[in-house]
Amino acid sequence: MSPALAQHPGKHRAALAGAALCLTLAAGPVPAAQASQAAPRAGAADASATCSLRQNQPHRDTLGNVFSLDLYCDNLISDTFGRPAFNAPVTGRLKYTPSWFVCWTEGDPAPDGNKVWYYTQGDEVVSLPGIKGWGMVPARVVETQKHPYPGLPRCPWF
Repeated sequence: MSPALAQHPGKHRAALAGAALCLTLAAGPVPAAQASQAAPRAGAADASATCSLRQNQPHRDTLGNVFSLDLYCDNLISDTFGRPAFNAPVTGRLKYTPSWFVCWTEGDPAPDGNKVWYYTQGDEVVSLPGIKGWGMVPARVVETQKHPYPGLPRCPWF
């Protein structure tokens, strides 16, 4: 099992089936990242998407923030961004579904006007390896009917 899958035991099943936070980036200018084309997983359908809030799910990001509640939900493949903006550095990539999300905030609006973004850790690190793939994804990536998801806390740093 890869180290990324070992850190995300819920994603191991999906992988076998084959199916930030506002980061302080004071290290200088970083090239603008383009939003990845979100691709639905095989057999995806809005009606079949299931989400649940899970208690006692410890997550610690690389800045020392600790989260004990998460939203476990079907998702689309997506890049994770260093802040809730489409021109932010891409820190990681969600490659498997379902995934967990620990909080939400508002940021750049998506084409549909939705400004909600969710904080998670990508399955793959793309850049800024010290962040270990942590970043924000736009709401359209999280397959639920309501954004923000009821009961999921707002990210504390926004």
